[in-house]
Amino acid sequence: MRMRRLSAAAAFTALTLLTAAPALAHPHVWVKASAEVVYAPDGKVTGVKHRWSFDEAYSSFATQGLGTGGKPPTRAELADLAKVNTESLVDFDYFTVAKVDGKKQLFAEPKDYWLDLENGVLTLNFTLPLTAPAKPSRAMGLEIYDPTYFVSFSFVEGDAVKAGPGCSVTVTRPKTPETMPSQNLSESFFSSLSPNADFGLQFANRAVIACP
Repeated sequence: MRMRRLSAAAAFTALTLLTAAPALAHPHVWVKASAEVVYAPDGKVTGVKHRWSFDEAYSSFATQGLGTGGKPPTRAELADLAKVNTESLVDFDYFTVAKVDGKKQLFAEPKDYWLDLENGVLTLNFTLPLTAPAKPSRAMGLEIYDPTYFVSFSFVEGDAVKAGPGCSVTVTRPKTPETMPSQNLSESFFSSLSPNADFGLQFANRAVIACP
């Protein structure tokens, strides 16, 4: 069981490594995302809590061999996978851009991470602390996307981004490939992109948070 668990845990590592190669195309994994801005008592932003739900195909692939007695794996049985999932994201800046008053923020190592599996959907929860708390004088911006578009992120419907009491949140959802009839999202198209093309930026999920 240990070998099979580690094999499943390696799945997301392979996914994140593949995102470094635009030629492998996109998207191959779909994620429904929601986020919550975390504050200190003095009103400074200290981090972002993420909740990412993967598509059923990836969820099934990543959890093969996990669970006992034909039952879905528990949070404890998914602990190794959660650890690898979260740690593997560091090389890709956690697919997250946070800006306070237009200044990009740096993230410390993630904490409070876990996975759960419900109705065939695998969901990763984790908190991204800022390396230094920041107090917005105007607004905070948050973007979630994969620059290579190997992973397609989309905000959940409804309350996709939560913030502090009295804060206003403006969410902008990305366009989809269907709205780009002139764009050919083929393997050859992605292989022609330069490493710094940042193609996925046009599919970024954005939120602007303004607090009193």
